[in-house]
Amino acid sequence: SNLGAVELTLALHRVFCSPTDQIIWDVGHQSYVHKIVTGRRTQFGSIRQKNGLAGYPKGGESEHDIFIAGHSSTSISAAIGMAQAKIHQNQPGKVIAVIGDGSFTNGMVYEALNNVQSGGDRLIILFNDNEMAISKNVGAFARHLAKIRSNPRYFRAKDRMRRFFSRIPLVGKPFYRGIEAAATLWKQTLYHTNLFGNVGLYYLGPVDGHNLNQLCDVLNRAKEINRPVLVHVETIKGKGYPFAEAQPELFHGVPAFQVETGNPDISAKDSYSSVFGEHLSAMAENDPRICAITAAMTCGTGLQLFAQRHPDRFYDVGIAESHGLTFSAGLAANGMRPFFAVYSTFLQRGIDQLLHDIAIDRQPVVIGVDRAGIVGEDGETHQGLFDVALTLPIPHLTIDSPATYEELRCTMEQAMSEKGPHIIRYPRGSQPTTAFSGTPKRPFHLLRQGAVRGEILLVTYGKTFFQAEKACELLKEQGIQADLLKILRIRPLDEEIFSIAMDYPIILFAEEGILQGGVGELLEARLLEQGYRGKILLRGVEDRYLPHSSVQEALEDLGLDGTSLAFAAKQLLGQKTWVR
Repeated sequence: SNLGAVELTLALHRVFCSPTDQIIWDVGHQSYVHKIVTGRRTQFGSIRQKNGLAGYPKGGESEHDIFIAGHSSTSISAAIGMAQAKIHQNQPGKVIAVIGDGSFTNGMVYEALNNVQSGGDRLIILFNDNEMAISKNVGAFARHLAKIRSNPRYFRAKDRMRRFFSRIPLVGKPFYRGIEAAATLWKQTLYHTNLFGNVGLYYLGPVDGHNLNQLCDVLNRAKEINRPVLVHVETIKGKGYPFAEAQPELFHGVPAFQVETGNPDISAKDSYSSVFGEHLSAMAENDPRICAITAAMTCGTGLQLFAQRHPDRFYDVGIAESHGLTFSAGLAANGMRPFFAVYSTFLQRGIDQLLHDIAIDRQPVVIGVDRAGIVGEDGETHQGLFDVALTLPIPHLTIDSPATYEELRCTMEQAMSEKGPHIIRYPRGSQPTTAFSGTPKRPFHLLRQGAVRGEILLVTYGKTFFQAEKACELLKEQGIQADLLKILRIRPLDEEIFSIAMDYPIILFAEEGILQGGVGELLEARLLEQGYRGKILLRGVEDRYLPHSSVQEALEDLGLDGTSLAFAAKQLLGQKTWVR
């Protein structure tokens, strides 16, 4: 996706002086060229790798990275605040927010536009218009931009007029300024209205985002205007790479791929996301109430098959998670059975709607929380570590955390037979090879290695099960019997789970999420209330954000990989030595 932002990035750094002039990148997917030209070229091969460059702007990485941005639509709000700070402290320089048209499907942008005058003459918005968010842009704003794009006559005429009058000595420039008001009327005649002008922005464009000289000209003009300015730049996502130009959605954020063919090294067909989408599509064949909702992530959440087979029941609301959840509540209130697929990191934006609009009235909305747990290379802004702690306290809510494809399918069907809102959280990637299989018949499963109780009980849920299973196998090789309690339904916890745990003198609980407010803390508190006097160790993420690295590296750093869990179990058992 950065290929579409090459020329505009170079133009920004040619016209402005970073970091005195501060550039804020909305989302950050288009900031790679910025990183290269601000002293990080030799490090660029390490991007999204452990101890390497982040995939987003990151303040600690460079003085040129002004504001972290992993979620969309925040740049204008941040830029207005930073521009106000410059004004108050009499600091030099402009603040430039670089934002894509896809971000304008999110309501936060309009909250910022309503306050855009606060940015004063320090604020410039560079509007990167490529007709794409991650998925194709949808909605009224996309249609509004299409109207502007279809009427470039005004802007060509304005540029010719400005050049003509600027060559007339003395009277030319004043006369030109005098007729700009008339030109505004002309503009309104051509396409009736311009949202940006109506909120108080001085509008420049559209300009060819791949013509460096034109970009520099218009940015220099923007510097001279003593009011908030919006520069409308038209670009092509994936510019210069035919495979990306043809399929911009697939090349928005990519794993390793073959440059010559455009084929990714790893197929995404075998994944929890695709299983969710395929099974939902199959369920919808037999139930006309089922509909699917996404927030600009059709392919990312595996819903492309549903969109093809059931287009009348598929809704892409744009980058608008809050709206998507309340929209789902409205569907449910009138008898539909909505499934809203959303990444864990983006669900954070809709907690208020989940609390008030869905849970209070027990609306039967099913939320597929994709990318739950560690996601690896995407880093702090995208780790799915907080959804459990955020949603666990919400009344009327059921939360399942399947570990296998079969469990995912079963929980989806089970959700249809239950009342009230239902979260099904599942990880990124594909299902590991495991001996554990079969249709889940209970909300938990106790795996014992022998006929009698083991020396220690490992407890976990979701895909962490595979690491705990490995730990039990390693302990068995050391002559230690460890039992494994695998929880499928983490809210509400089945009462028998507490009865089982009470029988074990030592418990090791592992979860791929923040510990504060997590399932482990809940289990520990309930056991202590019931008089438990054994040893309990909780393993998870404690009071920190996780930087970018591979998933395996992150698990090892947290002590959540199989080897580390086995070692922790032996320490709890009092055996300090460990044969690796």
